[in-house]
Amino acid sequence: MSKRDELITKYASDLKDKCGINPDMDLLKKVTIGCGPSIYNADAATVSGSDAKELATVKNNFLIKKLGLSDGPKLDEAIASVIETYGKSNRNKYRAVVYYMLTKHFGKESIY
Repeated sequence: MSKRDELITKYASDLKDKCGINPDMDLLKKVTIGCGPSIYNADAATVSGSDAKELATVKNNFLIKKLGLSDGPKLDEAIASVIETYGKSNRNKYRAVVYYMLTKHFGKESIY
């Protein structure tokens, strides 16, 4: 099993166990691949739910640039909702899992 496949399995487990979501494995794999090499870097692979700068990066680089959404309060609300679902007390919020949930939230699966 490749390192990426191991990570995808870990992300699927997080979605099931911590978020109560049965993941679409094909979409999860595509979102993970879309994260690029950041998934292999411990710091870049996770999202800090309490760091405003980090959340702005998720909004600007993923929601606006990647998914093509317009800036507005709905984006911040969606990010807050995903962080809440993942669990604010959960220290390791994997970027691929957050991006997967945001993609599903906005119905943007077609981007992948």
